[in-house]
Amino acid sequence: MTQPIPSPRRRSILIAAGGLAGAGLLGAGAARAAAKLGNVLYGQGSIDPIFTAGYVALKKGYFGQEGLEVKYINSQSGPRTNQMLAARQILFGATAATAAPALALAGKPAALVFGFDRRMTYANVLVRKTDYESGKFKTLKDLAGQRIGATQPGSVTALMAIYLMQRAGISKTVDIRPLGDLATMLGALKTGAVAATMATASMMEQAEQEGWGVSIFDGTNDTAWNQYVGGDVPGIAAYTLRDTIQSHPDQVQAFVTAMVKAQDLINASSAQAITDLIYDDYLSSLSKSSVLKAIDLYKNKVWLKDNIITQEAYDRMTRIMGDGRQFSNEQIKTVPYSQCVDMSFVRKARGMAS
Repeated sequence: MTQPIPSPRRRSILIAAGGLAGAGLLGAGAARAAAKLGNVLYGQGSIDPIFTAGYVALKKGYFGQEGLEVKYINSQSGPRTNQMLAARQILFGATAATAAPALALAGKPAALVFGFDRRMTYANVLVRKTDYESGKFKTLKDLAGQRIGATQPGSVTALMAIYLMQRAGISKTVDIRPLGDLATMLGALKTGAVAATMATASMMEQAEQEGWGVSIFDGTNDTAWNQYVGGDVPGIAAYTLRDTIQSHPDQVQAFVTAMVKAQDLINASSAQAITDLIYDDYLSSLSKSSVLKAIDLYKNKVWLKDNIITQEAYDRMTRIMGDGRQFSNEQIKTVPYSQCVDMSFVRKARGMAS
């Protein structure tokens, strides 16, 4: 997923956990603890409420409490997050869960170590309200012969556009256009350059709030999702290289434990309290009302309370990636759950049996 590149000022206030975990906020003891396991860089693929667990872990200083100093950047897209992880410019990434098998197939074995959700919240289809109300585009089938916006070739939004159009039986007639970032996708739809666009939940909320957009496929709707996809699929996940897991398991455990602590706080808090905690530091480029609405939706319908990615959910995801949509079925067979998912760190953090 991509987002508009933030301004220099915005980049400057994407505060690192190292700063948040300093003596001024957590005390000298916590600051000393943060140095125990060293400094690492963590990249999230966009600025979006879906990444709230990461924002909470940073804001509350949970990484420092686990002895790890984590600096955070907006890595701006899934493909760029993969590139940065492969080049070791970041040690941990969070983006579409499809990233780990894709990176492994590119020759850099990686594993998902923390699950955010059970739905692809970027797998929604948005059209203009005027087209919907006129009856022109009411269902996915109505998009036959039309242009549909996605981020870039090979992106998860393009993958889901292909998949959904195939399921609707119109894939051979549609033109999936790579448009770049999310703001450009919304602009292209608003001006009529495309008939529909793939959209995140936040994009849908913005278009509906402004009064010009309507979703004709909402991935957060259980009936619609199960009709087209059939069950849970990991949407966003945190991941790292396999050799990092092997060489620095203590850092991986500290990172995951901090994220689990953040999820537990989310589970126990109201959407309003969570929004108030993280909005100013991490999400102020979005309207606060849209962030609150998204967090409330994610908390009730989308986020994994235990952060466990199951084999069933992973296998459903890789089936979407296969059949030539992103990879061949033979390629997909080489990236099974056992190689691309490692839930042992979440299980340990939660005191669960391995």
